Amino acid sequence: MGHEFVDPYLDPSSGVLRNLVGAVSYDALRNAEGELVAMRMGQFLEALPLRPMGSLEDFKVIHQWLFQDIYDWAGVPRTVEICKNTENAEFFLPSANIEMGFAWSQEELAKDNLLKRLPPNEFVQRLAYHYDNYNFIHPFREGNGRAQRLFWTLLCHDAGYDLDWCQVSGEENDEASRAAAEEGNLSGLVRIFTRIARPTDPAMPINQGLLRLSDR
Repeated sequence: MGHEFVDPYLDPSSGVLRNLVGAVSYDALRNAEGELVAMRMGQFLEALPLRPMGSLEDFKVIHQWLFQDIYDWAGVPRTVEICKNTENAEFFLPSANIEMGFAWSQEELAKDNLLKRLPPNEFVQRLAYHYDNYNFIHPFREGNGRAQRLFWTLLCHDAGYDLDWCQVSGEENDEASRAAAEEGNLSGLVRIFTRIARPTDPAMPINQGLLRLSDR
């Protein structure tokens, strides 16, 4: 007789992700996340504890910083397989391949010099390509969207562009990401980045108001 899979990230009594805030419903967990992640995001942008290079370590630092108050596994890559909670959704990169996926994606990003010195049209095209590469990895059990948005905000600011994530709905981002991953169609991501990317002076502080904090 086969064994039913038990997700080790879930609290067996509540069915909610195991957490440090005592939340026993997803509404309570989302509310706690909203406040705590916003606070940690602000602290991160003030401290700027890393210069992004596209490594797994970058994402571990970002995720641990944002979610340290919420999950005891903050900053630790997942050990289970995950997909979007939608009909016929395909799984993200197998957990056993996360390290390899980052090594390949970082090498690709380095070929584009971390997106520096690119004109706007080429910038959005290459950003869409690299965003798709990293999005497919989805290295954590929860919080990937927020970690990734912060990562790209940092990297693109260093490259001379700010991204206004507040202009992107969760549905638009999900559909564009799905088309890129499943069909190899980057046009939706290109449209998003064309709309939200603006040239900026990398020497100026990052505008915290450009970051959407919900995990979409």
